[in-house]
Amino acid sequence: MKITVISRDERQLADLMRLLRARSPSDEIDHLVGAVTRVTGLNDEQLPDVLIVDRPQAADDDMEQLERFSAQHPNIACVVLAPDQDPQFLLQAMRAGVREVLPAQIASTSLYPAMERIAEKLERRGQINGRVLSFISCKGGSGATFIATNLGYALAASGKFKVALIDMNLQFGDASLFVSDHKPLATLSEVAQQIHRLDPSFLTSSMLSITPNYGVLAAPSDPAHANDVKPDHVDAILKLARRQYDFVLLDVGRSLDAVSIRALDHSDLIFPILQTTLPYIRDSKRLLNVFRSLEYGKDKIQLIVNRHDKNSEIRLKDLESAFDAEIAFTIPNNYDAAAASVNQGVPVLQLAPTAPISVSLAELARKLTGEAAPTQSGAGWLGKLISRK
Repeated sequence: MKITVISRDERQLADLMRLLRARSPSDEIDHLVGAVTRVTGLNDEQLPDVLIVDRPQAADDDMEQLERFSAQHPNIACVVLAPDQDPQFLLQAMRAGVREVLPAQIASTSLYPAMERIAEKLERRGQINGRVLSFISCKGGSGATFIATNLGYALAASGKFKVALIDMNLQFGDASLFVSDHKPLATLSEVAQQIHRLDPSFLTSSMLSITPNYGVLAAPSDPAHANDVKPDHVDAILKLARRQYDFVLLDVGRSLDAVSIRALDHSDLIFPILQTTLPYIRDSKRLLNVFRSLEYGKDKIQLIVNRHDKNSEIRLKDLESAFDAEIAFTIPNNYDAAAASVNQGVPVLQLAPTAPISVSLAELARKLTGEAAPTQSGAGWLGKLISRK
């Protein structure tokens, strides 16, 4: 958990920090010296899961400030330490959205059970969070990595959603190069090697930050380290990622093995990427047969046709007939914009926001998030992207 403690008493603050760190070394604990008004200066990234307020003072309107803070951030659990717990104060605390009122002379016997109760609630709430979306090539060169990485940018562009992309093409993955020219801070194999350290802070710090709310966990830099990632590691990483991110995108590559199948098992949606040529159609049918043997439902498989040309000899209806499945989405053939994006390591929506491929990816992002389409006046997040250019 991420915990912030506020107190006017630095000695009390030090005691609280010591107790909290002893309870769970993996928790991220910050402190503020002063009144409750200090929390109003926190930005979104600094906001905690738990706010502990030591002995709020009526003279500084601490409880009124806390009530306003709780109304603005209802998902943050507030804990108050108070010497006087008369019924009138407890009622005021309840109205302020306080979850726990504990004695001011704090001890592990009262603090730890309260923190455990809060952790359990956060765990239950976190279990229903993020969606896992997997992208898999039906045949090499389909454009799955391009679509996954740039869709991640499109999902994050509104600023409303936290997005992570995990490159699970363990031998030859290069997803980070599609949206950044910076070297990854860590790789998936390095996280797997230190799985005992896995917690929100460790996972976040291992990500290459593309935007403040979009990070990429790179594939192993050396193919020899592909075997460091085991199915159990995938379980742990995706369970945690679901709690931290609204969308977790997996670039699965093309190989099917124990690790990639475990990732597909965790996925809410699987997007096989194909193009309208006979070799793609042949390999797509094989892949769909594998998915059926794995007992993945039709609703879980969402076919995407990349580099779609409306004048192609092979029509979408022909594909649907061949696959006995609907085509969920098409991405237009916009080679120049896509090639420029890949060559520069810049998301295509940032480089060419009005290009057909950018508009299409923005539309797919809206389909996944349920957000409304932008108005003709340019409002909406695609319009904001254009205005930032």
